[in-house]
Amino acid sequence: MLQTPRVLQSSPQPFNPPTRTSAPPPSSFQLSPTTPPFPILKQQCRLSRRELTIYSNSCLLLLLGAQAVDGTKARAEENVTNTSNSDQQGENLNTTPSCTEREPTKRVFFDISIDGEPVGRITIGLYGDDVPLGVDRFSKIVSGAAGISYRRKEFVKIMPSYVQHGGLRSYGVDAELAKKTGSDLAADSLVDEWERAYERCPGTKNVAGSVGIIVRDPSKPPPKLKLVARKGKLEIDEEEVGTDPNGTEFVIATKDSPELDTSSLVIGRVVGGMEVVQRIGQVKTVQENTSSPYFRVAKLIGDKRAVVAERGFNRPYSKVVVTNCGIMG
Repeated sequence: MLQTPRVLQSSPQPFNPPTRTSAPPPSSFQLSPTTPPFPILKQQCRLSRRELTIYSNSCLLLLLGAQAVDGTKARAEENVTNTSNSDQQGENLNTTPSCTEREPTKRVFFDISIDGEPVGRITIGLYGDDVPLGVDRFSKIVSGAAGISYRRKEFVKIMPSYVQHGGLRSYGVDAELAKKTGSDLAADSLVDEWERAYERCPGTKNVAGSVGIIVRDPSKPPPKLKLVARKGKLEIDEEEVGTDPNGTEFVIATKDSPELDTSSLVIGRVVGGMEVVQRIGQVKTVQENTSSPYFRVAKLIGDKRAVVAERGFNRPYSKVVVTNCGIMG
């Protein structure tokens, strides 16, 4: 016999959900609001990741735009300041006389030969008013008043932008002949004049066609310090390394040569015979070999053979000689 299922009947009392206890109102003396619990924050900030990304990128763009505006204003102010400074510098340059527009006070000439064949004459105008000491030294040697002259002396260095004459030696026959006339081959006073000219003339001094005398060696190392016993006391003495130029070597620039500005004092310019200077610059020379590892090691350890080899670099194979020189009336 099948039994009829019994139906469970619930009680007639209604279902009462649990009541949520509300948080007590904040007291009147509480200054800072209480932080809501984490579930309530989660319900209030119903933003998707996409919306958060858009909002953050928008804020970042606004910040970058504000910075760009500030930077533009700062650059504008800086440009105005730089413009005013450049205007002031331009006014100063305009008031300063150009060193390339100086007028020569006297002229000298050099007759040149290459391997015994005459190639022409070089005429040089000297700036006696601007560099009097250098012009006086140079003109005395050219005329022979110093007891020695550039006659039968050779050009010893030919570079792509200038040619260099060997000048006179500070020892041997040249020095003895100079001493007989009371001439001094030291270049101390010429260095002072070079410093004044270097500060007075802005830009490149050794422009194409300019003539300068070598008065200093910027690659010369500083003097070495050593202890010396004098009168029973140890004193610190300075020992010079190498020799300074004597101010008799001169260079003629075939192109603008800013590398000569730190060593040569410009005393004049070529006013005639520039084609002869170009002819000298075309003479074949000994090629440099400074990139060789053997040369680098030899120079690093102080091998004298490296010093001798370096002196021969850029030396002409042909003899470029001053056959005659003097002052033009």
